[in-house]
Amino acid sequence: MRIISGLYKSRKITAPKNLPVRPTTDMAKESLFNILNNHYYFDDITVLDLFAGTGNISYEFASRGTKDILCVDQDFGCIKFINQTAETFKMPIKTIKSDVFKYLEKATIKSDVIFADPPYNLLDEQFYKIPELVFKNELLLDEGILIVEHSKQTDLSNLEHFKYSKSYGGNVFSFFE
Repeated sequence: MRIISGLYKSRKITAPKNLPVRPTTDMAKESLFNILNNHYYFDDITVLDLFAGTGNISYEFASRGTKDILCVDQDFGCIKFINQTAETFKMPIKTIKSDVFKYLEKATIKSDVIFADPPYNLLDEQFYKIPELVFKNELLLDEGILIVEHSKQTDLSNLEHFKYSKSYGGNVFSFFE
């Protein structure tokens, strides 16, 4: 994976092969950040990265100037890798090792952008639970956005707060406000 833009533009980050992850493709990530670039000044926002995996999305936010990033993942190897990478590049990324659904049940911090990239093989009900918990617990700041990455086989368009989706190859980003 590589960082597309910002301070660490073109840097390649190689995650260990044994991590249980499916990083967002560079093409999809670049398209996502083109959308976000039209809505936010990256140095003024807070980001919550759920199912953070390798930290791919968080590194992109940090490279673009975001100073308040929290990654949540239940895998110890993923959290360890994110911490090591953030330290190497001096990125302002904090981590929490937790099941994302348990974290969302108790979370109190509010963010401008919440990005969730759960495993594509989750049950539809589990995908539905992500926006449900985010909005029930009021985890978005005013003008905030929740983005859920999923496969084309998953349809989130019937959920409350859904605004639109964008497809890139096999990836879909569903936006909630």
